[in-house]
Formats: sequence, structure tokens, C-alpha cells
Amino acid sequence: MKKILIVAMITVFALGAKAQKFEGLADTPPMGWNSWNKFACDVTEDLIKETADAMVSSGMKDAGYEYIVIDDCWHGERDSLGFIQADPARFPSGIKALADYVHSKGLKFGIYSDAGWQTCGGRPGSRGREYQDAMTYASWGVDYLKYDWCNTEGLKAEGAYLTMRDALYEAGRPIVLSICEWGDNDPWDWAEPIGHLWRTTGDIYNCFDCEEDHGTWSSWGVLQIIDMHPGIRSAAGPGHWNDPDMMEVGNGMTVNEDRAHFALWAMQAAPLIAGNDIRNMSPETLEILTNKDVIAIDQDTLGVQGYKHIDEEDYEVWVKPLAGGDVAICFLNRTEEAMDITFDWATNKLVDPDFGHTTDFAQSRYDIYNVWTHKKAGNTKKALKASLPGRDVLMLRLSKK
Repeated sequence: MKKILIVAMITVFALGAKAQKFEGLADTPPMGWNSWNKFACDVTEDLIKETADAMVSSGMKDAGYEYIVIDDCWHGERDSLGFIQADPARFPSGIKALADYVHSKGLKFGIYSDAGWQTCGGRPGSRGREYQDAMTYASWGVDYLKYDWCNTEGLKAEGAYLTMRDALYEAGRPIVLSICEWGDNDPWDWAEPIGHLWRTTGDIYNCFDCEEDHGTWSSWGVLQIIDMHPGIRSAAGPGHWNDPDMMEVGNGMTVNEDRAHFALWAMQAAPLIAGNDIRNMSPETLEILTNKDVIAIDQDTLGVQGYKHIDEEDYEVWVKPLAGGDVAICFLNRTEEAMDITFDWATNKLVDPDFGHTTDFAQSRYDIYNVWTHKKAGNTKKALKASLPGRDVLMLRLSKK
């Protein structure tokens, strides 16, 4: 097999085909599961198989989730020819057999590497081995690559990710490239022709409103992440998405906080990558993660990221234009205490600051549908009045009459 890979690499290089990003792989934000938030380096072959089983049996696959992604620490050593191998104790059957198992469930398989000498967990990175690793991933049947940014001293991010993009393309298997350089190098300015999604912030933390200080870097709560980089929504769209990191739904926040977290990610047209143990979910967690009305807003084919219409420190209103003239609107209570809200549709003309979409409720009436209760909720003829629980959302879909 390795001799075949080497011959294939030589053949590809000789052809000199112009490399590019694989198109059509992420026309809507990717949906799936990643091992890191819950399991960190404690990943095994059995865990991945059981998670694939659970994605099907729980209904998550039917709701649109499709990628099973192993994050850091799956790696063993490179062999005498430099080919990366899986840790034989954790993945005794090898990655190819594991990918085949995931595919047999009707799902897609993802893996992790790093642009530096080592991954964040100290395993072998891809620096200097990009084409060799890309050919290996293609031979294993990988569909998605999360590519991190640890131990990259002396590298320029745009060039490093361009190298891996070209390597994946020349390997010949369509693979989603998830750029994970934490927004440090403004990827929204350069990453569209390179990757299918790019991280906009440092790592998420299982907290609604906090910062976890690691000394030289921090992990961030849900509210901290949505407050970062407010001017980048115009960079996102079909095939190229801003990524505020994997979700923490089901990892210990309250139900209200999980609901708000999921709603805000959907309003941002963010990739919906679950990060909990989907083998053991509460009914409330499953209900949030598989809410098809919320998922439809995230996966809307117009591909426009939401914007903040009202920002009053403790209270926000987010708006997301949708295909066919529909509009999603999300009222967020950032505080721990319930609040009463009033929203006069007639005096709140919605004007998209980047894409020009306009909704004038004084001129047109819209029917209101509550995506959490799955019920009709009147129309925009009269002002909306509601009680909004602490750290929760009211999320509505509006359709023109």
C-alpha cells in the first residue's frame, strides 16, 4: 500500500495540475461531532464506533449531522518511510477500517492534524509531510480534516494552509478543510479560496459567560465568543463559513444556556459540530441538538450569517435573512434574571448592514412561528410582548403573508 502511495505522489507531482479547494462540499455549514470537547486525548476505536452508532440511533443523522471527527491524539509514530500511523493500542484495527465502519453507517469520517511539527497534544504534526499525509488520508477514506496551528513557529498561516489545501486536492479525494488557527491571522480576509470553514476565536469553554485563563492563552464562554469580531459576517457564505468553534451543548450548562448557545450558533450560520457524549444524552440535550426548525435556520440555502439588530448590553436582538424572503429573529437575555420584552414590529425596520436585505413590517405583515415550541405565534400586526427567562432566547421564524 505504501509503495502505491509513493507512486501516486510522484505521478501527481509530475502532472502538475493546478490545485484548488474542492467545491460543493460545504454549501451549508457542516454538521457533525468532534471528540475534543468531551474526551480530549482519551480517544479510542471503540469510542468512535459507539459514537457513530449513537449518531444514527439517536436521530442525529436524520436531523442532518453527518461527520464523525477524531480530534487530537489518535496518532502513533511515523514509520520508516515517514507515513503516519494510528496509535496501535487505541486504534488496533487502523484508521482505514474505522473510516469504513463510519461510512457503513451512512456517515462521513473526519480526522485531525496540525500545520506545525507537533499537534497541540504533542503528536506528530504535518509540517514538511503535507503531501504524504494528504495521500494517506485519501487512502484511508477521510472526508474532513481539522487542521490546527500549534508549534508553527516561523510559518505564515495563509501559506501553510494553502500548502495543505493543494496537498488534499492533488491527493484526489474530496476532503473538507477546517482551518483552525483560532482567528489569530484574520482568516476571514484570505481563507475563502483555501478552506471550507475557519475558526474565528480561541477554544470554546463549557461556560455561558466566562473566560478560562491558561496563562498565555484563554478559553472562552458562549457570550465571549459571539462578542468577538463583529465585522466579519460578510466573509461567510456557501462553501466558506466563519466557525466560532465546536458546541458545548450537553456538557454541563443549564438547559436555558444550551438552548441559547445552539440558537446563537444557528443564527450565525455556524458549523454545528456537537462536542458532547452523544452516547449518553439527556432528553433535553437531544431535543436541542435535533431541533429541525433551528437546524433549518442554520442550514438555510441563502447562506447569510445573522447580524445584531439591537444591542442593549443585557438584551440583544439578532436577525438572519433566509431564502425565499423569510426572516429568523432571536431575542437574547444575557442576564441570569428573567426580563419582560416588548418589540414593536412596525417601528423596527430590519436593514442588513452587509448584504442589503430589508424587512419593513410597516409595509408587510409576517406570520410568526416559534421554533422551540413548534407553534404558530400570531403575526406582526401587533407588538410582541414576552417574558424571557435568564440566559435564554426567544427564537422566531417570520414568513410573509
